Amino acid sequence: MSQGTLLDTFPAFLEWWERAEGQSLEEQVEGWAAEYMARWPELLARQQEDYASQGLDWREVARERVFPFLTERLPAMREAHQNLLEACEPVYYRAREVLGFDGAVLFVLYVGIGCGAGWVTSLNGEAAIWFGLENIAECGWSRREAVWGLVAHEMGHGVHQYWRAQSGKPAGSGPWWQLYEEGFAQYCETLIWGSENWHQVCGDKNWLEWCRARKGWLAAEFLRRADAGLPVNTFFGSWFEIEGMRETGYFLGYELIRALVEEMDFQAAALLEDVEGRLRPILERWPPCDLRLAPCNFSGGQDGERNLGSNC
Repeated sequence: MSQGTLLDTFPAFLEWWERAEGQSLEEQVEGWAAEYMARWPELLARQQEDYASQGLDWREVARERVFPFLTERLPAMREAHQNLLEACEPVYYRAREVLGFDGAVLFVLYVGIGCGAGWVTSLNGEAAIWFGLENIAECGWSRREAVWGLVAHEMGHGVHQYWRAQSGKPAGSGPWWQLYEEGFAQYCETLIWGSENWHQVCGDKNWLEWCRARKGWLAAEFLRRADAGLPVNTFFGSWFEIEGMRETGYFLGYELIRALVEEMDFQAAALLEDVEGRLRPILERWPPCDLRLAPCNFSGGQDGERNLGSNC
């Protein structure tokens, strides 16, 4: 029988951090790789390669975006860690029950260099979900309800990937695919919970209200950027904002999947081939709202929910 298993590296991080906390940033970054992460070579290499694939220096990102904040975020990381220990197994079995998922998953808890709060990938040949405690703390998702929602969201990604692989449907790429897969995972989060749930609200209590009021505007802005060949990472990354709000693409994608399952079977919606052809007409029929918004101001450093490539 397939099951969910756990790799918890956080105790090793705490042991190392007790020695490293008072060191310089340079020493901390090098020690993170050589002393803590080196115990799991693939876990280390995949993070480094993720930045290298985008032409970025992982050390520079770590020095600027992660290590200066670890001390202040440590209590939140501890809280998130405990909640993950309690959430992973029951959410996994809930996904099996609700979605009919029958794959195995390895849950990995670690302190990384900003690759994302959640990342559905693999480790040592096993399907895996990586949870970056440093990003979870940064996003304000350490509390129980946020962590359980995040685990459900990542299970949604895992189910989506598993179903598509089983059916011989390759993963896509580009803005439309990103909107589709994040919307699917967000929709799965609500199915697993049994009611509409948004872990993003735990980081900003106004998030859902803000997104709902600007649904048509967000759709029009996504269309404008996609059609112009502009990056859409501002809709997804925790290091990006649109009008001061993060991760609005998860709301937009959820609304698209909700509209799709009114037209077709849920599993059929998971196996789309012409993603843009199915999603574009839905976005185009949502009338832009007139809220006298200022022109969009985009800010941030990198790309993704997982901050490169979007994995949360």
